[in-house]
Amino acid sequence: MNGEARLTALMARGAALLGSEYAILGGAMSWVSERNLVAAMSNAGCFGVIACGAMTPALLDAEIAGTKVLTSKPFGVNLITMHPDLDALIDVCARHQVGHVVLAGGLPPGGAIDRIKASGARVICFAPALSLAKKLIRSGVDALVVEGMEAGGHIGPVSTSVLAQEILPSIAEQIPVFVAGGIGRGEAIAGYLEMGAAGVQLGTRFVCATESIAHANFKKAFIRASARDAVTSVQIDPRLPVIPVRALKNASSELFTAKQREVAKLLDDGQVEMGEAQLQIEHYWAGALRRAVVDGDVEHGSVMAGQSVGMVTKEEPLADIVATLIGEAAAALERRAA
Repeated sequence: MNGEARLTALMARGAALLGSEYAILGGAMSWVSERNLVAAMSNAGCFGVIACGAMTPALLDAEIAGTKVLTSKPFGVNLITMHPDLDALIDVCARHQVGHVVLAGGLPPGGAIDRIKASGARVICFAPALSLAKKLIRSGVDALVVEGMEAGGHIGPVSTSVLAQEILPSIAEQIPVFVAGGIGRGEAIAGYLEMGAAGVQLGTRFVCATESIAHANFKKAFIRASARDAVTSVQIDPRLPVIPVRALKNASSELFTAKQREVAKLLDDGQVEMGEAQLQIEHYWAGALRRAVVDGDVEHGSVMAGQSVGMVTKEEPLADIVATLIGEAAAALERRAA
């Protein structure tokens, strides 16, 4: 069996679950993973995922409809579990007969998984630890994403390689598992597939696709950056449930520190509850990311990027990026079989 055939065989389970040619999920990046990039991913044989983020139900409705105009291939929607309108967003996905819903940002609230599955959609959740993976499997999810700290945006404390070693041997036979975080080349894709992953998820690698609407300044920042430029945010108040965010170093880190102090004072004064404090932090990130992605303010906005950003060296069509990744993965498998 040559490398391409071996790659197809290793990806078969994940591709069947997604309904795509390749078992490559698009990482849901707010403001970046919108209709143009999502449709381009699906049209290139991968599986695009809309980042709902802080969208209202009406905005998500329009985004799904807009994506359907650009592709006839399957795509999914990523919903944040803490979104106050989660039920309404699930209903929007159901009305559009979205086939896959990815839940991110913590354990899904009671009934969310059942509501999604009742519409006929498949549910994919993030599992940052083996214990949570087992809990989610018992809850009835159809697939899991294991994402390490090398990823961009909100991250956990454990590296991708360690999570993969911990989780794949225990549950990969029970349920399809997609590995994410720090993947920038096909050799890594091949490695995780051989370890038992059903597929992979990549985000950072696709930001500089020609089809990405990210501002030219945002793309330039990616192309110039090295892995060590993608650093994590700092939590200044242990009471605030701040999930670390990985982004390129700039002045926005000081702005985030100031925002945390502001929210902490509101907590001290009894002006907000903890849930509202968390939402304020999330809304801050949504706004900071928009300033960078849409407005091009890469100094004061948040340039969220994974450590694989050092492997992003130019702007190119998404299909070319996919062809490179698939070629690298197949060649790696060919070498290992020789």
